[in-house]
Amino acid sequence: MQKARPKQTLKRRILITILLFLVSYFVFLVLWIQVKDRYGYAVTSFVSELIPLIQNVRFEEIKTEKGWIVVTFSRPIKRQGDLLMDILVKTSSYTFNAPLTFGIMAALFPIIRNRWRAYLEALAILLGVHLLYVFSLESNQLITFLMQRGLEAVNKVRLYSYQFLWQFTDNMVIRFEPFLIGFYMFIRFRRQKGF
Repeated sequence: MQKARPKQTLKRRILITILLFLVSYFVFLVLWIQVKDRYGYAVTSFVSELIPLIQNVRFEEIKTEKGWIVVTFSRPIKRQGDLLMDILVKTSSYTFNAPLTFGIMAALFPIIRNRWRAYLEALAILLGVHLLYVFSLESNQLITFLMQRGLEAVNKVRLYSYQFLWQFTDNMVIRFEPFLIGFYMFIRFRRQKGF
């Protein structure tokens, strides 16, 4: 009789976790659709302001066009004025997993301790991943453009580093972000070792 009770408790916790995930996923999906464009604009704007610190370009403007964020950079060319370069950033390319991430985070609510810290760290990781995505996208496109036009000395190590960072972020980190964050929260903040 005593062994049946922990089994029922475990089944109950699993059921609650699944229900929390399903309900919260759909709630966060509806909410995210409403705010994702503003969030993407803020992330892209922040990263675009930092790009001139590592690239020899100037940040000119940012605007939205039909679901895309268009970031314009310029580079002065001797005797010809400024060369303008537009970088297209699609917000849904890197934020499509956010509702799933929030759903997983909500499902972990009953089984984690230090909830405020857990959620703050998870949101910081999520924001960091999105900043990395936009940074690697813009840096890769800018350095490729400048090297192809002969405005930047061809440096294969630098070019391949930016291409690798972009490909790794786009193909690996963004795709697995919800599960990495969920795994991190579960391992770091779970209440007890049994679940």
